[in-house]
Amino acid sequence: MKVAVVGCGTMGTVHGTDYSLLPGVELTGVCDLDRETARDLAGHLETIAYFSFEDMMAEAEIDAVSIALPTHLHKEYVMKAADLGKHVICEKPIALTLEDAEEMISYCQEKGVRLFIGHVVRFFPEYADLKRKLDSGAAGEPGVAHLKRVGSHPGTAKDWYNDFDKSHGVIMDMMIHDIDFARWAYGEVREVFALNRRSADQDYALVTLRFESGAIANLEGHWGYPGAFSTAAEFAGKSGIIRMNSGDSNSLKLLRKGAAKASASRVQVPKSPSYQDPYYYELEHFITCIREDKEPLVTAEDALRALEIVLAALESARTGQPVRLPLKGGIAHA
Repeated sequence: MKVAVVGCGTMGTVHGTDYSLLPGVELTGVCDLDRETARDLAGHLETIAYFSFEDMMAEAEIDAVSIALPTHLHKEYVMKAADLGKHVICEKPIALTLEDAEEMISYCQEKGVRLFIGHVVRFFPEYADLKRKLDSGAAGEPGVAHLKRVGSHPGTAKDWYNDFDKSHGVIMDMMIHDIDFARWAYGEVREVFALNRRSADQDYALVTLRFESGAIANLEGHWGYPGAFSTAAEFAGKSGIIRMNSGDSNSLKLLRKGAAKASASRVQVPKSPSYQDPYYYELEHFITCIREDKEPLVTAEDALRALEIVLAALESARTGQPVRLPLKGGIAHA
């Protein structure tokens, strides 16, 4: 399987590095408008650097391409890759609007290529284990869940995150991980209520999801958190509680003055104590789905539903009112 990566920033580096480790996969090129960035990554991974998407697609042998670009560019490059008959692995979120996401999905279907969206939390061993325990009925009938995800502000590393029109802030770019997981665990969402406070260096959100089953999930997300990146989840049912905290999986904890400030100089990537990083497992899974024509653990339609919940949360935060789903035909206020 010959693959290429578009975008050589943090996520492009993760994708490229994991592709270089996957058996039966050849990384045939990386592309970025920033020539130095592209050359550095290509040199590190012993592949070819390209500075134009069109040049790379014309010159390199490619079966599938990873789109690791800012969110507002996803649609353009997914559709360009589909036009050339290439399977697409695109970072989350799928797009900024439901219309764009739906067009991307239908366009890839029309062109006969697979579209995968990188909702990587489903591939974290600790989250996968939490889902297995929930499915086993260990906690009983679903009740209330609490999910938390905090870290430094990525806008200190990449300026496009500071442009709300391009990133849609912490709810779209970071909390969407927990939104997707909560929906995977509890099913379809009926109503959303959200609070969001943004400043130059802070973006904090609280979002409550009410599910069709009657279960409730409270989600907390924070860009600009002064400590280390961390995640936590708690699912309470009628028979028990299942908890997960990223800090508990660290065999050694070292607190060092100035560490939080230093980490803010780059976009943070969630870590896991697993043998390979979760992105490796995610990309391995997507490649297998292409090879064997299998349905993925997370579908493009799952990504569309997560986006719909995000947009409902953003509308709720704007108006101060709960928002009912689905959003088709306009936004209905509860």
